[in-house]
Amino acid sequence: MYLQSLLTQGVPTKAVRWYRVRVEQLLARHPGVRAGELEGSDVLAHVDVIGRSQAADWQKAQAVEALRRFGERIQAPWFAAVDWPACQARMVTTDAEAVEALGRGILPADPTLRRFAIRLRTLQRSLRTEETYLQWVQRCSRHHGVEPAALVEAHVGPFLSHLAAERQVAASTQNQALNALVSFFTEVHGVATLAIDDYTPSRRPRQVPTVLSAREVAAVLGRIGEPQFRLIATLLYGAGLRLMEAVRLRVKDIDLEHRIILVLDGKGGGSRRTPLPESVVGDLQRQLALVAALHATDLARGLGLASLPPALTRKLGDAARTLPWAYLFPAARPATDPLDGVTKRHHLAESQVQKAVAAAVRAAGLTKRASCHTFRHSFATHLLEHGYDIRSVQELLGHKDVQTTMIYTHVLNRPGVAVRSPADLLAAAS
Repeated sequence: MYLQSLLTQGVPTKAVRWYRVRVEQLLARHPGVRAGELEGSDVLAHVDVIGRSQAADWQKAQAVEALRRFGERIQAPWFAAVDWPACQARMVTTDAEAVEALGRGILPADPTLRRFAIRLRTLQRSLRTEETYLQWVQRCSRHHGVEPAALVEAHVGPFLSHLAAERQVAASTQNQALNALVSFFTEVHGVATLAIDDYTPSRRPRQVPTVLSAREVAAVLGRIGEPQFRLIATLLYGAGLRLMEAVRLRVKDIDLEHRIILVLDGKGGGSRRTPLPESVVGDLQRQLALVAALHATDLARGLGLASLPPALTRKLGDAARTLPWAYLFPAARPATDPLDGVTKRHHLAESQVQKAVAAAVRAAGLTKRASCHTFRHSFATHLLEHGYDIRSVQELLGHKDVQTTMIYTHVLNRPGVAVRSPADLLAAAS
């Protein structure tokens, strides 16, 4: 046991939990990949992220040490491939680097990656997109053994084939890598059209989504004890929201009078309106009151600035400190914004909701593999079951292509809804 071995090695009890968290953060970046199957480049890419974070130097060093001890414990091949002393040395920042990190947001040390990151921020891409795209460029350069500046179009095809054939990634993951590299060559090198060599595409059949019945949805929601988490989960089902869309809601996005939720900057940058469930109006009013009180407290402490891109913050001026821009589901504590170094209150971490829903699914005794996104699947399927047309459901879900929404019609064709099993017909005839 990794955690038990930490105690025997003299790691303080209060630090053991954080060692586990550091390892979980690495594994979360590679879902479906066993810890021992990671490559040294995967670990180094994660170390780069740790080094660029706003954490204190001792926290960065602790994260690297947690990974080192974990790799040594499970005897992972990547343990020997990583220069751990060098990784630890990179976790110590100079005063100049610290000033830069606070003043303009942390940027990669590599000049090519730095230009790419600046361009992504100019285009107002999210920090998550920036981080993901930078990682794919780094992974491609490491795969070919060249610096990012030396990457050429001919490197893209072989790297994508490597992901499909050797790493066996999902098609969506391969497409994400392709999008990142296309963006890199477009924004950094000004390439209008990429000439990418033929590559092996990842082929993984699209699965029919898991759907809960109305009774199962009620059972799960009833076992979420924290009111804030239960409200979010109810909105996932009642309004068809994605998890990130829910936690990113701001006070101004809730129209109680017209019972409408405005979803801004959803997946793909789209915006839409979706119905606000009548059953949650009371809970939403209580949540708005809590947010208003917390916002007033933050203002009294000299905080209260909305978590927004720096350019939008400058444009809004004093309006950025008003209640409408506050998150509907705020984080428990303020934190430093990595883009401008200002202390703000961000939104609730989506992982907290995911853990609450997972625990509720287990408590409800469900044998289905359900998650936060299952509520959205159930929302769409139940609307179709009640006779709503596919175009209306497409609009409410925010799908650009109706073919994406059509997957839910396959769920409707499951046995017991539209098709009667021939075994039942045989039993009736006998």
